[in-house]
Amino acid sequence: MIEIDRLIRRHQNWSRLTAAFFYSICVALALNMFWEPGGVFASGITGAAQLLATVVRKWFNVSLFGVPTTELFNTATLLFLLNVPLFVLAWKQIGHRFTLFTFLAVIFSTIMIRLLGVVKPLTTDPIVCGIFGAVVNGLGTGFALRNNISTGGLDILGIVMRKRTGTTVGTVNIAVNVVIIFLAGFVNDWPHALYSALAIFINGKVMDSLYTRQQRLQVMIVTAHQKAVVNEIQNTLRRGITIVHDAEGAFRHEEKTILFTIISRAEMYDLETAMQKSDPYAFVSITESVKVMGRFYEPKTD
Repeated sequence: MIEIDRLIRRHQNWSRLTAAFFYSICVALALNMFWEPGGVFASGITGAAQLLATVVRKWFNVSLFGVPTTELFNTATLLFLLNVPLFVLAWKQIGHRFTLFTFLAVIFSTIMIRLLGVVKPLTTDPIVCGIFGAVVNGLGTGFALRNNISTGGLDILGIVMRKRTGTTVGTVNIAVNVVIIFLAGFVNDWPHALYSALAIFINGKVMDSLYTRQQRLQVMIVTAHQKAVVNEIQNTLRRGITIVHDAEGAFRHEEKTILFTIISRAEMYDLETAMQKSDPYAFVSITESVKVMGRFYEPKTD
């Protein structure tokens, strides 16, 4: 049993390491091929690093100890420095392994942004750059979150806020980035601020489409095999179930039982499998849940 746990842990570590490296390539391509050439600012800490690097480039382009400030305070370096206090928050509030792999993701990103800085942009059209950069970065960020690591920045804040309030990571990302949009307008111009807003919105939606663990669904099951369904769902999904007895089907007037439960979108396949095993003829209705109050089990992020 100990050996199996060790193999599972090793597989998880390799998956997280792969996700961290994949994200670093995505953010480097998004920045160097799309956002920077189009004058579009990214979301979160990446966007903040871009803003600070732009301010240094426009108004503080001097030399310190013989080194240009644009080299000392470039986007890649600022991305790492701005994430340092957030590593402390993740270590205290989320988990140690989570923080370690988040640190690796940020280190990889810093290196890849510098290495892929010579990549030739495909276009300088700000709308095209904003959209494609958001899709590429959103894919990398969503894939990282699916593997229980963060890309740093607002991902950490989003996960902490989700645990406390139930707000999705993408929604937190969009809300906080309003500040970046306004600052982008002052640093560049207001049309580019609009393009940045478009990119930030698309980035958040792509993240939410991949990171489905945070999205909660209400499930209503009408079944004649209550015990089998309850046992299968609880054994497979570890979800609490509310049972309503003495329901009656209007077509055949058969006695039924109604079951209510809440699952995450990532558990949809497990629910379908559980229903196929326990009662394939049950009526199942699934709707999005706006908010859940009370106890809702979530696996610990670590």
